[in-house]
Amino acid sequence: MEHLPASIFVFVLGACVGSFLNVVHYRLPRNMRLLVPQSSCPSCNHRLRFFRENIPILGWFAVRGKCRYCKEPVSFEYPFVELLTAFLFLVCYVLCYWVPESTPFLGEIFGSWWHDNGVVRTLPMFIALLTLVSGLFAMTVIDARTFTIPIQIPIFMTLVAFLAALCQPWLQVRHTPDQIWPYPLIDWTWSLAAFCGMGGVLFSTFLLKIGVLKYSFSDYEEYVKEDELLAVYPHARREMFKEIIFLLPIMLGFIIGWVLGYEKGVPSLAIQGIAGSILGYLVGGGLVWGIRILGTLGFGKEAMGLGDVHLLAGVGAVVGWWDPVLIFFIAPFSGLLWAGVSAILEKIGKQYREIPYGPHLAIATLLVVLCRPGIDWVWSIVMPDVQMLTTSTSEVTSVVTSVVTSEVTTEVPHEMAVKFWSFFVSVVDLTDGQKEGSIHISPLPVGYGQ
Repeated sequence: MEHLPASIFVFVLGACVGSFLNVVHYRLPRNMRLLVPQSSCPSCNHRLRFFRENIPILGWFAVRGKCRYCKEPVSFEYPFVELLTAFLFLVCYVLCYWVPESTPFLGEIFGSWWHDNGVVRTLPMFIALLTLVSGLFAMTVIDARTFTIPIQIPIFMTLVAFLAALCQPWLQVRHTPDQIWPYPLIDWTWSLAAFCGMGGVLFSTFLLKIGVLKYSFSDYEEYVKEDELLAVYPHARREMFKEIIFLLPIMLGFIIGWVLGYEKGVPSLAIQGIAGSILGYLVGGGLVWGIRILGTLGFGKEAMGLGDVHLLAGVGAVVGWWDPVLIFFIAPFSGLLWAGVSAILEKIGKQYREIPYGPHLAIATLLVVLCRPGIDWVWSIVMPDVQMLTTSTSEVTSVVTSVVTSEVTTEVPHEMAVKFWSFFVSVVDLTDGQKEGSIHISPLPVGYGQ
């Protein structure tokens, strides 16, 4: 029961964030400021008072679903969003810290790094995780309504992920041989590639802001007819060349960084953490952007929106480079399921509305993050000969067993054990291969670790 106070706090925090998400859902599509003016009734513009009408979840029941002054009904969507956000926050806390690691499926979702260190030692990454959940929820609602994703949401999500990756190494965490970081770490080859690729992003963005590069689809609004959200744009292929020019510095920087860092060894954990987050950002955005360009050139119309590019890029910044690959290939199944349900509803005379691809990416992200053991199980059935990449060091165990001699010492200092595991963790690079090296190895004492 020691987790109960923290769980209550996280639930209340989620309700407050959900109240703010209601503001985001309403104001961002209308290009309104988020912090001012204060929340008010959309019918009579009466400002809501905090201790009476503006309390998350309870406020709607306090006014009985109606404005106190104009008596206009208040949508149940407001307390529902607040309650759902609070529930998602609570689920994240319970799965990360409260459920014992030995619990089948539920205890295996986030791994020993979260369970053994607790919320205080992993606070930066936990905040990034909650930001991911909140951002996905906000983008799903807005995208389903307007077919647009406000770029402010994935950018904020990305900045929080980068800041968390920078702050996390400064906290003293317990050593967990099974998992030393929430997402797969990388060596200097891919770290420099990520840094230089991100430099290309900043350079291209700077050229775009000063007018050297041109925005794609800048005249899109001219083709939108009244009472329609989307337009039939006739120059989609032409616009793709603008985006390819924008991507050239990024690809060039990535290649240069990869060459400069090739076989340079393994950087410190702090560098690996931020580099892994940046690489996740580039991989996530690059996957969707590549399909967007190829699909648009092939079919002559915009295949995927740039909002989807920023969405998966922000997801990659939080969860690393590997999960966006899984998300990218799982999301189409969500789309196919929705298409099947829509077809059935159409047959029985029910009206339905198509939704864009962003919500399917969000659903796939939650599946990968919150149902990871199930994803791994499906992977083992579909591709039994291909090992799923994880943050675990269990793949190193066989290497350790093969090189340790029969001489076993009974006492090994904890610091030596940490260095021992750190060395073998570091030799597992992004390609999941091992690098041979010459180093004196002291076996772990019996009963320590795995």
